[in-house]
Amino acid sequence: MNEGAVITELPWLYAGLGAYALATFLSFKALARDGAAAATLSRTHEPFVLGLSAAGVLLLAVALAERWLRIGHGPFVNLFELLVSQLFSLGLVYTVVYWRLPVLRPTAVVVFPAIWILGVWVLLLDPAGAPYPPTYHNKWLWAHVGFGKFFLAFCLVGSGLAGIILLRGSRLLASLFRHMPADSILDTVAWRFMLLALVFDSLMLVAGAVWAQDAWGRYWAWDALETSAFLNWLLLGASIHARATYRISMRVTSILIVVIFVFAFLTYFGTPFYSEAAHKGVI
Repeated sequence: MNEGAVITELPWLYAGLGAYALATFLSFKALARDGAAAATLSRTHEPFVLGLSAAGVLLLAVALAERWLRIGHGPFVNLFELLVSQLFSLGLVYTVVYWRLPVLRPTAVVVFPAIWILGVWVLLLDPAGAPYPPTYHNKWLWAHVGFGKFFLAFCLVGSGLAGIILLRGSRLLASLFRHMPADSILDTVAWRFMLLALVFDSLMLVAGAVWAQDAWGRYWAWDALETSAFLNWLLLGASIHARATYRISMRVTSILIVVIFVFAFLTYFGTPFYSEAAHKGVI
């Protein structure tokens, strides 16, 4: 591992974050006027937001590839590379959603600020590499991490829609989103994304158990990260069941979606780094 070349991925990282920053700025500018004017302004800015978001994803992909070549392994070990990888995957999924579902594009004013929590965080971290644990040389690690990325990304999209519903509950902000579909439609679409999140969350847990059996000789150990991930799955499943079974207000269901995303965020980026779980690289 050549630590003298530590700077090689940083220019690409900064460029990718710069593209995300411009996309964020234009997303908010698209809501500078209300009513029909806002819809017209959105159509003017949306191609640029899409292009900048896609450029950010591409630049972050180059940053990941450059880092991989420098340190000799994928972005699975320390927090810096995990955050860069997550910035890439969240941006990739949201860019596809932004492109394929134009009616949901105003959610960018909720989604991009959430992504920027990771963006600011990664700028505060040391980009030095870390040793690659022998237990990470396993194909099931790829499946486990990949499914988890889709799970968190779909939770983020659902949170974007839930955020719009909550923002429209304010008289001051309601007019900014009145060209979007009714709250009932946004709520339905949001929970469809949460159903997708549940599917990928389930696949993540299964793939993680198989990886654990290969790597440590046990499928489950109830360590802090496994327990937190399982609680996240229970919360998501229970929320979907409650929403389908009971008459719950859209405001409450929107808050539930945001809570699920926050819990998943803390599970991903909090638990592994205070726990001595095997996920941290302990052999």
